[in-house]
Amino acid sequence: MALSVKKVTWTLTVFAIASAATALYEWNRIGQIDAFNRAILSAKTPETDKQSYEAKFSTAYWLARNERYKEATLLFLQLAESGDNNKRSAVQHNLGNIFFLRGLAINGNSMTVRNETEYLFRQAKGAYVQSVKLDNSHWDTRHNLDRVIGMLPDTPTPGVGESDTPGLIMGNIPVGLP
Repeated sequence: MALSVKKVTWTLTVFAIASAATALYEWNRIGQIDAFNRAILSAKTPETDKQSYEAKFSTAYWLARNERYKEATLLFLQLAESGDNNKRSAVQHNLGNIFFLRGLAINGNSMTVRNETEYLFRQAKGAYVQSVKLDNSHWDTRHNLDRVIGMLPDTPTPGVGESDTPGLIMGNIPVGLP
């Protein structure tokens, strides 16, 4: 097996060209990522990666920060089943925050909307629980879950309380069986 100088030179030249092309591609990609991050930070639409997970997530996050909760919830729900557990946990955390903030806003207005507030708090609790199940390392989620649980009214046990008859607990079992 004879290696000539010409073959080695051509092989090294091909490797050098491939390396240069890869380096140029990566340099361009780093510039695109930097432009994407700057656009997101300034709340503008990015020029590249418009349909990426990160673009959709940041759009949903921006909508939530600007109190456009319905649109943000829809976008987060689209992302809820995609990505790894860490990304899905972040989506659930943000959904919980949306429900929690909406519940807090309604709760401060009037006591007549108590049922709607309780519903929103229960939705927030469910989202936070799902987030903790997916990734238990997020302390903010655990803190918010603790706050929501503390604000929710106690769930009454069926058959205990105002009535002395255990009909709710026993269901269809007749009273007085031998």
